[in-house]
Amino acid sequence: MIISYKYKFIFIKTQKTAGTSIEVYLSKHCGKNDILTPINPHVAPHLARNYKAIWNPFPEIVENKGLRLKSTLKKVLKQNKFYNHIPARTIKNRISKKTWNDYFKFCVERNPWDKTLSHYYYINAKSGKNITFDQYLDGGKFCLNYPKYTDPNFNLMVNKVIEYGSLNVELTRIFKKLGVPFGGTLSVRAKSEYRKDRRPYQQIITKKQRQIIEKAFAKEIEMHGYKF
Repeated sequence: MIISYKYKFIFIKTQKTAGTSIEVYLSKHCGKNDILTPINPHVAPHLARNYKAIWNPFPEIVENKGLRLKSTLKKVLKQNKFYNHIPARTIKNRISKKTWNDYFKFCVERNPWDKTLSHYYYINAKSGKNITFDQYLDGGKFCLNYPKYTDPNFNLMVNKVIEYGSLNVELTRIFKKLGVPFGGTLSVRAKSEYRKDRRPYQQIITKKQRQIIEKAFAKEIEMHGYKF
């Protein structure tokens, strides 16, 4: 997650959508007072900064009706005001109304079949258990992104949802609008080494697997009009 006072934008980081690569790139251009949350594991030359601070958590605890209470209080004790993959609604509660309203807010989304394959390879590599894709799907722990950029009524909280498939084209437009230097492509592809099978997802996913993913990501498919 990035809040740039220098360029007046808020970047909401979603899962398996080149978010880390974008953070690494922007880290080189953001100002010293901008807020950049840590990346785990760290990817050079990214430099996290200004994400720790004290804040009043009670308004959002009331708003969330006590949900995630322990997690919120733990972050308060550690002064982790901002963190990796923090949802837009939480960011809104922790910054000024003027900053939220005035800054350009954006994120990236990816079609669920390709995103799920990428997430599977990442989880499989990190777990070291060598699980099959079917076992991953049976676990039901999918990388749903829409809660990070929508409110409880599924309304968008960002100005732009970039489509992963046209990432460089859309980043070029946005960075030009914001005044961020950009040569047309990101200089790093972080965490891309986990996916071993580079075939198109249509050649990998079976009909049954496709249906499981479509059911799990029904809201994102509806919101963005994704087609297999």
